Parts: sequence; C-alpha cells; structure tokens
Amino acid sequence: MQYVKHGKICADEWLHVGNEGDLPGQGNLIVPLARWAAVRDELLARKNPLGIKLASSEAPERIREDLGRFDLVALEFPVFRDGRAYSHARLLREQYGFKGELRAAGNVLYDQFSFMHRCGFDAYEVQKDSDAQRFAKALSEFTVRYQPDPDGSPSIMELRLQPYRNVKTVGARP
Repeated sequence: MQYVKHGKICADEWLHVGNEGDLPGQGNLIVPLARWAAVRDELLARKNPLGIKLASSEAPERIREDLGRFDLVALEFPVFRDGRAYSHARLLREQYGFKGELRAAGNVLYDQFSFMHRCGFDAYEVQKDSDAQRFAKALSEFTVRYQPDPDGSPSIMELRLQPYRNVKTVGARP
C-alpha cells in the first residue's frame, strides 16, 4: 500500500492499531472508534499525535466533541459503491471545521480521487502501488471545477461572474 498526501507519495508515519492488544509506547496512532471509546483517557495521556478511523457506518457526530484532540481522521471506503465517507468528509470540513489530515482509507479508487479531494480529503491510502503515481499527479489535472469547494476556491460559475460583480446596471433604481 502507498500513501499519497497533498499530491505527493510519502512515507506513512502513522500506525493503525486494532481494538485488541497493547498500545505501542511511542508513535503516531490511528485507532478505531471502539478503541477510542474504551481507552480514551489512556490515549489522551500520550504525547504523540493521535488519529481516529471511522467505519462508513460510524457518523462523525460521534466524535464531534473530541474532534480537536485528533490530528487525523481516517474515513473508510469499504467498497467503491459506499459513498457515506464523502458526506462524512464534507461534514467534518464544512460543519465541524476540522483542519487536520482527512484520510481516505480502504477501497480508494483513482476514478473517485478528484471527487474525494473536492469533499475535503487531503491524504489517501492507495491499495494498488501502480496507482500511486496517478494519484500524485491527479491534483494538477483540473484547475477549475463546477462544484463548491471546502477549501474556498471559486467554482467555474463564480469565476465567470467575477467580471460582472461590480457592474452597475444602466437605469437601475437606487
């Protein structure tokens, strides 16, 4: 598996841990929601960055109050046709203001990369090593988009209307 962040193939400095077993003493951890709920205080006592992984069936509302404690939120795509993580990503970025790393995990496909990025993802666990270069280059393929963007960049419609924003209509009443 390859890790792509901000359009670059990188070494993944995060360790996924499961619901069972001892927690490593050091390192950046990504824990599932059930593990977070079970050993929250122990995880908060650690000095290293902390991430959480949500299954597609686990809504971000469940971590809303603790969101500021996480440096990373990984959202799972169990199969290509399960799009709940797209909605979760928009919610985390736009409604809850999450500024940390938002990672797509699981069945992350190149065909869906652009839309994932538009929903707020900035990091991807790419299953096929052969796709990693394609993912890394994909951010530069399109310079403008039709949909609104969580990062605030203007859509095509907004760019088209910019020249007319300050034009006064002839004969318009004050």
